[in-house]
Amino acid sequence: MAIASLSTVKTTAASAGKKMLLPFILVTSLFFFWGFVHNLDPILIPHLRKAFRLNNLQSSLVDFSVFIAYFVMALPAGYVMRKYGYKSGILLGLILFAIGSFLFIPAANTREYGFFLGALFVIACGLTFLETAANPYATVLGPPESATQRLNLAQSFNGLAAMVAPIVGGKMILSGTEYTDAQLASMTEQARNAYLQSEADSVKLPYLILGILIVLVTVLIFFTKMPDNKEEGNEDGSGNPLHAFRHRHLTWAVVAQFFYVGAQVCVSSFFIVIATKAANISETAAANYLGLGYGLAFMGGRFAGTFFMRFITPAKLLTIYSIINVLLSLVAIFAEGMITVYALIGIAFFMSIMFPTIFSLGIKDLGKDTKLGSSLIVMSIVGGALLPLGLARIADITKNIQYGYSVPLICFIVVAYFGWKGHQIKKA
Repeated sequence: MAIASLSTVKTTAASAGKKMLLPFILVTSLFFFWGFVHNLDPILIPHLRKAFRLNNLQSSLVDFSVFIAYFVMALPAGYVMRKYGYKSGILLGLILFAIGSFLFIPAANTREYGFFLGALFVIACGLTFLETAANPYATVLGPPESATQRLNLAQSFNGLAAMVAPIVGGKMILSGTEYTDAQLASMTEQARNAYLQSEADSVKLPYLILGILIVLVTVLIFFTKMPDNKEEGNEDGSGNPLHAFRHRHLTWAVVAQFFYVGAQVCVSSFFIVIATKAANISETAAANYLGLGYGLAFMGGRFAGTFFMRFITPAKLLTIYSIINVLLSLVAIFAEGMITVYALIGIAFFMSIMFPTIFSLGIKDLGKDTKLGSSLIVMSIVGGALLPLGLARIADITKNIQYGYSVPLICFIVVAYFGWKGHQIKKA
């Protein structure tokens, strides 16, 4: 009888695992797609800077438009998830994602910088829904004891996108042709407009293809049966953000994620700018280093981190990686030549595990506050909107983009504290 019962339990567990597999694969695909569009931003920044003749601060509005959406939409996204479930939130996010991608076509036709920023904002509103849903969803699609490893595995495909997007975007968007202000002034008005229009038009095809792919994924998820849950009540006050902050580790996770995302956006978005200035290489070569160097390191770091977590606790690994990145940031600030580029690639490897690790440690043991806690951590992604403005301002004032990398240095110090002490579970 005992043997038969044990066999039944194993069969049930295996069946449950198979039911979880397809939803996990679909959710994991979302990590790739939002990683892809995020890692097109470092291509867009120098491209739009060239097409619209922008300074560092003006070009950093690309990041601001993207990451301010997380602050605006995270709580509404969390409400949709609590009321209607994860799947509904994912579908709404994908619809917004597709609409924003298609808006790049009229943005290029009008050649208005504000239109581009608006299209990016719509995309990011969709990504807010996707990240608010997919990050906690990945942690519940399997055994609780392997939640952090599972989220890191899913996020590894976000790392794959970090490698692929700059290469594809660099080839499809960057023309490799750049004129100085004096050269543009010497052109006829017709020739100048033709050049600037061709630069704007180069974004149409990649975002059209991306929008079509997102529509296909939306249809696939709509017709796929996925485990889901809704919260009909708030017996413990889980609808109140202040109530969720009684969890000390959640509070620190929000702070740490704010600084981490700010650091990641600073490092990646200005990679091409710093590579061309410090190492004196072309923007096309810098885009290749961004994809095959930075992106490959980021992806490899995700898979390596998932492996290392079998032997080192996620919090300890987070602390070690953060300290290493503080040292590499110093190299990026004060070194010269290609060593600066290699330092940034090293930073990519060691910051690869930070987002999913902070996220999973932050929502651990939150109970009914989990979806609200997820929304709050996603809101903290607004660090990606604000901190790059600081880097750009420092770069414009000092006329040295490398000095701006003191901003991510400070960010990694904060993340190191979270891994050391801030993640410990206590209730205020």
